[in-house]
Amino acid sequence: MKAPVTGVQLYTLRRFTKTYDDLARTLARLADWSVRDLQFSALGPEITPQEQKELLDRFGMRVCVTHQSFARLRDELPAVIEAHKVIGCDSVGLGYTPEDCRADEDTARAYVKTLSEIAQTLKKNGLQFHYHNHDFELKPLPGSDVTLMDLLLHETDPALVHFIPDVAWLHYAGVDPAPFLRRIAGRTKVVHFKDYVLREDGSPQFVSLGRGCVDLSACFSVCGELQIPYVMYEQDNGWTDDDPFLSTKESLEYFDVLTADLERRPV
Repeated sequence: MKAPVTGVQLYTLRRFTKTYDDLARTLARLADWSVRDLQFSALGPEITPQEQKELLDRFGMRVCVTHQSFARLRDELPAVIEAHKVIGCDSVGLGYTPEDCRADEDTARAYVKTLSEIAQTLKKNGLQFHYHNHDFELKPLPGSDVTLMDLLLHETDPALVHFIPDVAWLHYAGVDPAPFLRRIAGRTKVVHFKDYVLREDGSPQFVSLGRGCVDLSACFSVCGELQIPYVMYEQDNGWTDDDPFLSTKESLEYFDVLTADLERRPV
């Protein structure tokens, strides 16, 4: 079975992507580890799209998707479109839904309608909209039994609104991520692989891939089965020895194990 392409979501290394020189050093280090595919997120705002493209070309790398804020998608969409065309990325991700957009069901419905309009504009410009989840999308909206994920799944056009499912946040929300990936088959280009353990207070402590409670092997198998093109490692915090590069290296090595295991299986 063919494994998905693996890579790194640069939010993991956001301490080291704030300036052009920082980003160059970070990409050089990842290139030394044979990383060729990235998700761009949390780059310093002074790094221009042209400079990003120059660094991608220098290190032979590609960007499969980005993360943008809702405010930027709403207020600066033409600039977002142009930047993606410069760096050669056809997929625009929304990284986070602000709290005021999910205050109640009516607010959430209006928000989802706005996202659909943004997705339509992106589509007209040759780009695809992708929504990245946390755990709150799987919980009922205040005063309602409807979840934000219900609205995103059932009240948007599948050809317009795609997803960047985060397997750790799905698991933390009480959703088995592997079946959920099947549920959104055809609407997923990129999956975030993240792992965690529970703290005593019940909150998630993120860890390097393969060191937590998420069944990443099952998720990887489903990605192969569904021919999902990309799996990106992401870790919000909790890096080994507080070193994001060390956790990245550990997680890339785990990807190697998952890939070898999957590719040994009969088709």
